[in-house]
Amino acid sequence: MEPVRWGVLGCADIALRTVIPAMQQSPLTPVLALASRNGDKARATADSLCIPKAYESYEALLADDDIDAVYNPLPNNLHLEWSVKALDAGKHVLCEKPLTMDAKEAETLIHARDRTGLCIEEAMMARDHPQWSIVRELIEAGRIGQLRALHLAFSYHNSDPTNIRNKVETGGGGIYDLGIYTSTIARLVFADEPRRLVALVDIDPDFGTDRLASVMLDFGTSRQACFTVATQTGRYQQAQILGAEGWIHIEFPFAHVQPRTVYLHHCCSPGFDITRIEVPTINQYTIQGERFSRLIRGEPTTEWPLELAFAGMRVLDAIRRSHGSGGWEDV
Repeated sequence: MEPVRWGVLGCADIALRTVIPAMQQSPLTPVLALASRNGDKARATADSLCIPKAYESYEALLADDDIDAVYNPLPNNLHLEWSVKALDAGKHVLCEKPLTMDAKEAETLIHARDRTGLCIEEAMMARDHPQWSIVRELIEAGRIGQLRALHLAFSYHNSDPTNIRNKVETGGGGIYDLGIYTSTIARLVFADEPRRLVALVDIDPDFGTDRLASVMLDFGTSRQACFTVATQTGRYQQAQILGAEGWIHIEFPFAHVQPRTVYLHHCCSPGFDITRIEVPTINQYTIQGERFSRLIRGEPTTEWPLELAFAGMRVLDAIRRSHGSGGWEDV
């Protein structure tokens, strides 16, 4: 397959520390250019990562005919603007999560995709980890009986007032940063969309962002999911899937130190014999870049349509409404 030539908008920490190095591990995803609004910063950053080209504006990178696709890790409130501009410039787009600030903006991106005929996806690398294919196979094979419930938690501690995740105006807060993971995985496990939800949200009095949120999702037919996300607690993550006849525990459902072998734990009643399933060491960011590049080149691969991201934003919108109303909200 012909490699897809990538450019990166901005110098976000997730891009420099994790995504770019992961993409550079694959011959299918060479990163050829990086742009920043500060030319000196762009050149220094590109040099440190052995990226050939550095641009002092996003527009200049989008005008480069040698770039096939862009990775957009800009602040959440800039995802829509620069993803549309990239599509209009003829570039495929992998946009960091959450895709947009709300479902209406996500719908705008769908229209831009349809207008340009280009590929665009939300960068939700957790979905590309092979552990979730194993989970779905166990569920579909009836290994835990009828799927009933899912418990999820994802947290870290960040009380830095200068950090973008603690700024309301740029789309900060735990629901945007972590809740998008938990809600996406819940929908992936159930292979369905929730009908309604209720949320309990705690707002930081200084930052104005949500620092603790617990959400219950009703998937109908006696199927429930609940999750807690927090930005000012200990670093933690877990997923527990409960079936009528057994359960599955996932050690690292969202993110983990790369590379790392991960394990699933599976138990089927009535006994308490637990099977540990080893998932080979991989880098889910590398897999994400390779898969999306294959999609761009028209190769057979898994696709995560933008409509899934739109549905995910509807969940986040409902969480905010529930916080305001104090009750159940339709998704």
